[in-house]
This record gives sequence, C-alpha cells and structure tokens, in this order.
Amino acid sequence: MSEAISAPETLDDEAVLLVGHGSRREKSNEQVRDLAVELEGRLGLPVDAAFLELAEPAIDEAIAGLAGAVSEVSVVHLSLFAASHVKNDVPLAVEQAREAHPELTINNGAHLGVHPALLDLLDDRAAAVEAELGVDREDDDVAVVVCARGSSDPDANADVHKLARLLYEGREFSRVEASFIGVTEPLLDETLHDIAKSRPDAVVVVPYMLGDGVLTGRIKDGARKFDEEYPYVDAAPGEPLGTDTRLLDVLGDRWQEARTGSVEMSCDTCKYKVELDGYEEDQGGARAMLRALTHQAEHADRENVDDDPHVHDAPEKHVAVCTNQTCAQDGAPAVLERLRQAARDSDQCDARITRSSCLGRCGEGPMVAVYPDGVWYGGVEDEDAADIVSSHLDRDRIVSELVDQTL
Repeated sequence: MSEAISAPETLDDEAVLLVGHGSRREKSNEQVRDLAVELEGRLGLPVDAAFLELAEPAIDEAIAGLAGAVSEVSVVHLSLFAASHVKNDVPLAVEQAREAHPELTINNGAHLGVHPALLDLLDDRAAAVEAELGVDREDDDVAVVVCARGSSDPDANADVHKLARLLYEGREFSRVEASFIGVTEPLLDETLHDIAKSRPDAVVVVPYMLGDGVLTGRIKDGARKFDEEYPYVDAAPGEPLGTDTRLLDVLGDRWQEARTGSVEMSCDTCKYKVELDGYEEDQGGARAMLRALTHQAEHADRENVDDDPHVHDAPEKHVAVCTNQTCAQDGAPAVLERLRQAARDSDQCDARITRSSCLGRCGEGPMVAVYPDGVWYGGVEDEDAADIVSSHLDRDRIVSELVDQTL
C-alpha cells in the first residue's frame, strides 16, 4: 500500500475539488462530503466537494467559489472507473471552468482505478464475510464474486476483471470472479449459478460500490436469494467501500498525479480514442462532446431531482435469450441480434436484451424470456423478433402465438 500523502508547506494557494456523481439519496452525497473533510485533514489544504448531477454544488459553482481564494485547483474524481463521466462529462465541466476563470490553474485528475489500497480493502471486506459464515479461505473452499455496476465502456468493465484477478493472486481463494449488476455481462445471478456448479463451501459477494445505495441493495439481495436457492452453499454479501481511510490513500495519489501533470489514462483501449469491435459508433471528438453537452443539459436542474427521471435508471424490461448449446443450434444467436436491432430501431422500447444460460426448455427453443412480465416465448425465429419488440416491448401486448409459458 502506498504511504500516506501529505502536502508540502508551500501549498497555501492550492485547493482540491473532490467530484462525486451525485445521488437522490442524501446519505450518498454526505459520504462524498465526509471524504472531502477527511482528505482535507490528510493533505493539509482546502478540499471542497462537488457533484456531476443530482446534488449541489455543481462543478462550475464549486470552482467559482474557490477561484477568489486560491490560484490553483486540482480536480480529483471519486469515480471507481473511467467511463463517460470521467472521460467526457467532468473534462467538459473543467474546460468550461477554465474559460470562465482564466486566472485560475485547474488540473484534472484521474479516477480511482486499480490501486493496491483498494485490493487491500476488498480483501478485508471478503474476510468479514468469511467470519460471518464461519469459514476460512485457507481451510475451506471459498469463492469470491466482485460485483460492480457495469458500464457501456469496455475500459471500465475490464478494470473490474483486473481487480478480481489481482484479488485472486497470492490469496487462498478457490476462485475470484468479476460480475455486474447491470448494463453488461456476466450478470450477478449468472455468475453465482455458474459458481454453484463447482459446489464451494462458501460464496462471498463483495459489492464494488462506494455507497450503500440502490445498486448495492440489489447485489445484497441477489446474494441472499442465491443462498436460499442453493442450500448446499453458504453465501452472503459484504459491505461497499464506504468511507474507509484507504480511499484517502488512493485519492492522495490521484491528487499528486493531477497537480504534477502525470495523470495516466488507458488511451490504448479507450473507445473514444481507438476503434474497438462493437463500439465503432462511440468515437471521440465532436460526437463525445455532443454527448457530454446533452448529458449536462439533462441534469442542469438540481432542485427537483425526485421529479426528474434519471437517465441511468434501470430499463423497464429485461429480455433474456437462451444461447445454450441446443438453443444456439436452433438459431438463438440470430434471434438475439434481431431483437437488439429491432430494439435499437424502436423509439418506444425500453429494454435490455442479453444472453442467458440454459432456461431448462431444451428442444423447445430458441427461448426468449421477458421480465418482469414473466413471459417466456418458445420456438422463436429471427423473423419473430420484430413482433416481440413492436408488440410486447413497445406496447405491452403479448405475442400469444409464441408463448411457451408464463410465470
């Protein structure tokens, strides 16, 4: 773990701005403010908190408040991974603040990322669950799932897998898997069911989240549901990162990088810098700037956030397409692609369409399950995809001739 960072005595004219995402839950916003206070004590210079959306102050307001008191501000991100907020939204806000305050030097730092202090913290979170379950990784077969939010940015998702692998290396866990609660795969329930096949003594689910919010609650619920469904495996969830002081070690390092111009980003695998398969449309430049401007406009109102649907809310429906061996042979991959294409072409569809492991209806597929409706379609062909989207996903009208069963 890195040594604690402290500020030299000559930094009386510098301040730090700790930028969090912002939440409808004031408890989550208070966590950012608490960390700002702790970081101020660690660094020995002023640290203010700001939020990208849903809470006050906004980044531009916070920087304006600091501009009259200091000549240099270093922006430090309280973001676990480098996705669009880190790559587009905060840099846009910083650039606008530079134009508004030309006399002020504004340094933009990096996200928390992969750091030894975070691995140490994850290890402790897992150990706490082991103690709760009465197991020991050295004597028992203990599997760990590191579950993150999930992102549309491949860099962010790749870092979750890297953290999981580093947590496995040099420790006595039987396996450590990366998983996600949404947006991308593998989803938590899929990962847990896969782990169950190896019949470990215990499964530890660690939410890789900063706060104990809605998504953390879903992760904990998923672990408890798994524990009930598989009586031969003890399973329990751990706690999120919270305001553990080891976060200050990481934030201190990110501050030092920002103020010395040594910020490193993964540009070689950034979808905004290079063309990656599956992300050809997500290029940088004008397109990324337009996305950031649109996102900024959508969240300009921070006073009535409870009345304003958040763009990151979960989709209305989740569609699972079985791609296990039998369904795959019957054409499930083509069905999956046609469903996704039809959903993209629809102006009304609010659904996430993913692959699924075996749905237990081998020989009757391809199987398509629509949740939370609990409607399973069987014998689906690729030309049926448009009907499922236009009728069921767009207008809540079940395609009766394709129904296999309802739950």
